[in-house]
Amino acid sequence: MTDKLASQPAPDGGDIAALAKGGRTNFFGFLLRLAARVPFLFIAGRLYGAEALGIFASALVVIEVVAQLGAMGQKRGLAQQLTKEDVPPTHAIADGMVLSLLTGSVLSIILMLFPQPMFPSGQQNAMSLLLPLAIIPFCLTDIALAALAYRYDIGSTVKARSVVEPWALSIAALALFYIIPEGGLPLAYIISIVLTAVAAIIPLLREYGLPYGWRPCLGRTARLAWGNLPLAIADMIEWGTRKVDIIILGFFATPSTVGVYYVAQQVATLPQKLKTSFEPILGPVITRALKNHDYNAIARQVCQVGFWIVAAQAGIALALGIPGEAVMGLVGPNFVGGTAALAFLLAAEVVAALAVVSEAALVYIARLRNLAVSIGTITLQAVLTVAAMLLVDHYGYSDLYHAAGAAAALLLALATASLVKSLMLSRILGQSVNNFRWALVYAAAPAVLIGWVTTSYFPEWAELLFGVPAILGIYGWVIWRRGFGPEDRVLFRRKVGSPGEKA
Repeated sequence: MTDKLASQPAPDGGDIAALAKGGRTNFFGFLLRLAARVPFLFIAGRLYGAEALGIFASALVVIEVVAQLGAMGQKRGLAQQLTKEDVPPTHAIADGMVLSLLTGSVLSIILMLFPQPMFPSGQQNAMSLLLPLAIIPFCLTDIALAALAYRYDIGSTVKARSVVEPWALSIAALALFYIIPEGGLPLAYIISIVLTAVAAIIPLLREYGLPYGWRPCLGRTARLAWGNLPLAIADMIEWGTRKVDIIILGFFATPSTVGVYYVAQQVATLPQKLKTSFEPILGPVITRALKNHDYNAIARQVCQVGFWIVAAQAGIALALGIPGEAVMGLVGPNFVGGTAALAFLLAAEVVAALAVVSEAALVYIARLRNLAVSIGTITLQAVLTVAAMLLVDHYGYSDLYHAAGAAAALLLALATASLVKSLMLSRILGQSVNNFRWALVYAAAPAVLIGWVTTSYFPEWAELLFGVPAILGIYGWVIWRRGFGPEDRVLFRRKVGSPGEKA
């Protein structure tokens, strides 16, 4: 198969239309992922228990953070490689795959030989030691989906990440509990990651074909690794800011508390998936604008997507946070104590939106400065988390206060990162970068009122069955009426003309 042109034009309607189409497609994937994530949390919490889930979570954090380093920043850096017209797209992808195979293999071997970082509590089982095997397919999946996103194929990301991965994890966890319950969670995770890689690579080959005429070159691979190193570290740190809390928590709290926190984190990071609804398509759009030195377009795209993300995340955070006890109680009665942690984590995802979209541009125009801020963010989070742990121990509070303290530390660190990164990007572009609109406050007020009524006068099952849709409904109606202008409503139109068209 011959290579397609490296530089693909945006769909009809321009870059905002491309962002809207990608976000709309991946938002559907978010709903699918939500439908699949709830069964897994129910299975893990009810069948395996908080302690087993905590041990699994501690190991998983290290695996996924290391996998970000193994991908060598190519989740975002590949778009820049594909923009180069002197390199065939299939060759650029093949170089990326080889780089991740090498780095992923080395990192997997290191973790299998020295597994101690995965188990801060000291508790482990033989099957957990196999978790590093998931690193290589994890990395290859990221590269394959990044290449497909460059061609505006977001549907493959939805199928892989929102259908294959979560449903394979849930089904395998359920089946393996009755076969090898002590190793069911680690094996289920490995199976899900391998199947996800297959689901990503098949459409990659269909879209790009095989890299005919390509030959591996150690020098070229080394140059690619060196060029992508700042991106790789930034990716690892960005991922780590959502995971270092579990690592530190594992040293101060019991595995059961870590398990409770993991469930709260999984519920809270569901809104974070909305960020990934736009991330695959935002990178290619920004790299094209950079090629034309169109800084005004970059600022407009960042602000536009930033508002879309924060508007959606705030609504979901209110719907899940107000009836938080009922949400956590779904997993099991032992998990209700994580409600405070859930509230802090949901708020953290909302304030993080501006940092996320600002970084989407900063990684291309100020890599080292963005990296410095990212390092500062995770350092601040680690310091605040340890301080919170020590305060809880000093005053003799219950173990679950460790979980709330870790979540509060994340909230403060991400709020600081959003402020710093948005100001940095604004100065570089010479344009204002801000995703706040007063409509967010107008929409939140009636949603909070309805949430208070449902949690005060309704039983828990009714909070979930009626309260959550009511909170989302009133919030969505107000934000649509007061916050969304014609260009915002592009997000909800399947056929897009000019932004000024009537929605």
